[in-house]
Amino acid sequence: MKLREKFDRIIEKFLVLLMSLLVIDVLWQVFSRYVLNSPSSFTDELAGFLLIWVGLFGAAYVTGKNEHLAIDLLLNKLNGGGKRKLETLINLVIILFSFFVLIIGGMWLVYSRFMLEVKSAALQIPLGYVYIVLPLSGLMILFYSVDNLIKIHSSKILDK
Repeated sequence: MKLREKFDRIIEKFLVLLMSLLVIDVLWQVFSRYVLNSPSSFTDELAGFLLIWVGLFGAAYVTGKNEHLAIDLLLNKLNGGGKRKLETLINLVIILFSFFVLIIGGMWLVYSRFMLEVKSAALQIPLGYVYIVLPLSGLMILFYSVDNLIKIHSSKILDK
């Protein structure tokens, strides 16, 4: 099994775990509010944090599957060298975005939240733990985009 396939399996299982926790969290919130008449104080905040993690790890996962949101009108009209150049440009832009915004910016955000000792309101956990998803998902997107570039230039991706 290739490294990318192993990486896909790990992310898939982690996303299933996060989604399961999110569903359980929301179900507990509904149950405690409407059945017990005593809404849980942490479930709303936890659901928001889990949604952030699912969204960013999910974005990394679909980048690896080449199923991310894209306007591919021009890409579908091109073939051969033109398609390869445009795919290369697209992946380079994704690499730059993930490096500068998600990895560098995310690491600054995580560092500053830990240094300022900012904690979440209900759970009282350092927000650096919540925001660590930014550089982690950025690294995953970077991995997938570099792998896509390798596939583009070995002509494997053009045959899809």
